[in-house]
Amino acid sequence: MTSPPLIAVVTGASRGAGRGIARALGTAGWRVYLTGRTDGLDEAARQVTDAGGEGIAVRTDHGDDASVAALFARVSDDNGRLDLLVNNAAAISDALTNPAPFWEKPLSLADVLDVGLRSAYAASWYAAPLLLRADRGLIAFTSSPGSVCYMHGPAYGAQKAGVDKMAADMAVDFAGTAVSTVSIWMGILLTERLQQAFGENAEALAGFAEHAETPEFTGRLIDALYRDSELATLNGHTVIAAELAARYRLTDEGGRRPPSHREALGAPREPSSVVVR
Repeated sequence: MTSPPLIAVVTGASRGAGRGIARALGTAGWRVYLTGRTDGLDEAARQVTDAGGEGIAVRTDHGDDASVAALFARVSDDNGRLDLLVNNAAAISDALTNPAPFWEKPLSLADVLDVGLRSAYAASWYAAPLLLRADRGLIAFTSSPGSVCYMHGPAYGAQKAGVDKMAADMAVDFAGTAVSTVSIWMGILLTERLQQAFGENAEALAGFAEHAETPEFTGRLIDALYRDSELATLNGHTVIAAELAARYRLTDEGGRRPPSHREALGAPREPSSVVVR
């Protein structure tokens, strides 16, 4: 008798990190609900199915609580539970990497505090009752060293610091349950957009790739996290993807071992053990 598939929601999965994470979960046999608003969502869902899982595209506006509520109502109706939520959706401006000070950049960069920080809270709020129905549950936040070092300006940094703290505080509220929360610092991601930026310069791309990570790498780590019998030791913590890979003896595409940027960019903050109710 075939076991029912594990159920995941990956937000912001139309492209980039979310698409790669969803595809990797598909390879591991998950049923994945992919959210997004762009035309790439249906193709991303097909890739999950082609990889061996089941991809289900759900058009969702993570700036609209009603849209998010409808997403999780569908997951509940279809499955009665949820095993994994990957909070990845974020409003990233094209001006993000402009080196100018924040007041010379568009105010729209602050949108990441809505779709990126608040949206992760809202998705977790709606997901929590479903996760508690499962035998075990995991909320994984995608983050970066920008939570502790200056990276792309204060709005981006505040969003990343916020999701790291959210993982720590949600772990306190989930204490005594089978649900865990972890924030993952991804490395430099070798997304489709980044690869296109190199054009036909294959040599430069290959050199850059030695220090980068594929989006699928993060998905494989999240799958390993979920299945880790000692997940509780990481509950509420922020972890560096490259270091987590060493824990699980995982390599990236082509057997590469992406480097940890801890020394260059900083270390995750350890949450205090103090709880004030």
